[in-house]
Amino acid sequence: MVRIVPTYELYGENTGRKPEFWLHCETIPARSSLHHFEIRPHRHDSFFQILYIDSGSGEAMFSGAWHPIEGQSVITVPPGLDHGFRFSRDIDGFVITVLSSHLKAIPGGRSRLGEWMASPHLTRLDMDDEEARYVAACLQRLGREFAQRQSGRNDLLESYLTSALLLTARLSSERQDDEAAADENERRMELLHGLIQRHFKSHQPAAFYARALGISPTHLNRIVRATSGYGAHELIARKLLDEAKRELVFTFGSVQEIAYRLGFSDPAYFSRFFLKQAGQTPRSWRMAERAKLGL
Repeated sequence: MVRIVPTYELYGENTGRKPEFWLHCETIPARSSLHHFEIRPHRHDSFFQILYIDSGSGEAMFSGAWHPIEGQSVITVPPGLDHGFRFSRDIDGFVITVLSSHLKAIPGGRSRLGEWMASPHLTRLDMDDEEARYVAACLQRLGREFAQRQSGRNDLLESYLTSALLLTARLSSERQDDEAAADENERRMELLHGLIQRHFKSHQPAAFYARALGISPTHLNRIVRATSGYGAHELIARKLLDEAKRELVFTFGSVQEIAYRLGFSDPAYFSRFFLKQAGQTPRSWRMAERAKLGL
C-alpha cells in the first residue's frame, strides 16, 4: 500500500486557507514535545524551513534517508520535500517557517543561493569561525524578535533571515568545496602510490609523477605533505627504503646485489642513501633486524 505523506502549513496544521503569515518561528521543543519529540514524514508545498539546533541531537529524514543531527547546526528544508525529525529530549533551538515567495531567492532559481536552497542541507556551525557565530546570533535574534512583536519587527526579521541564509549557504558551499578537494586529493594519492610502485626502481624525480598526474610539482608536494606529512621526494625515498629493508631482512642477496635490484648503479651510493634514511649502514641494519627476528 502506498503511504501518503501529508502536506502541512505548520506541522500538524492544515487549515486549507491561504497562509496568514510570511514567517513563523517557534522553539523546537514547543511543537516536537507534543508529538513525543518525533515529527513524522510530511512536506510543505509553499514554505521553506530553517531549523537552528542550539543543543541536543537527533536525526533528520530527507526523502526517506536519515541523517544525524548535532548541536550547533543549521538545517534547511526546501518546499515540497518529504522530511521528518527525531529529537532527543534535551533538544533546544528554533524552527523557522518562511513563505517561499518572500525569500531573497526562490529555491531552485538560477541564482547561486536559489540553487543551494533547492536541496536540503545540514550545516555544522564551527563556533571558532566568526561567520558561523554570526549565523547563530542572527537566528537567535530572529527568534527573540518574532516573540517580542515590537516596532520595525518585519524589517528586522527579514534582515536576520537573509543574513543567516546567505552566510549558511556560504559556509555549506565552502565545506562542500573542501570535501570535494579532499576527495580529489585522496584520488590523486591513490594514483601516486600506484605510480611509485611501478616506477620506484627507475628513480624518477617528483616532477615525473607530477606530470603523470597532470599537476605541477609544487601542487603535488602540497597534496603529499597535507596527506602524509612528507614531501613528494621524501615519499618516493621512503618507498625505496622500505623495499631495501624488506630485501635485507627476507632475502640472502648481498648488499651489492640488492642495490642493483633496486635500480642503483653504484652500490656505494645505495649504502650512503640507506645510511642517510635509516641512520645505519645496510649491513649493520640487516644484522640487527635479523637478530631481533631470530633469523
